[in-house]
Amino acid sequence: MNMKIFDEKELKQFDGSDPSRPVYIAYNGKVYDVTGNPLFIDGMHFEHYSGEDLTDFMADAPHGEDVFEKLTVMGELKK
Repeated sequence: MNMKIFDEKELKQFDGSDPSRPVYIAYNGKVYDVTGNPLFIDGMHFEHYSGEDLTDFMADAPHGEDVFEKLTVMGELKK
C-alpha cells in the first residue's frame, strides 16, 4: 500500500478547525489520525496543536512513543 505524502503546508489543513476534515498530527515522519480522540479536543492536546509535527515535543511528554501504536498511520511527512 502506498502511503500519502504530506508536506507541512498540507498537514496544517488537518488542524481540527474544519469539522468536515479529519484531524492529523505528525511524529517521526509519520502522519497519524487523531480524529475523535478525546485527548485532541478542538484540535488541541494540552498546548500542542494538531496539523503539526509534534516530534520535537516528545522529550517533554509524560508518556512514551507507545501512544502512537494505537493511532492509524495516514501517510508520511516530508519536510
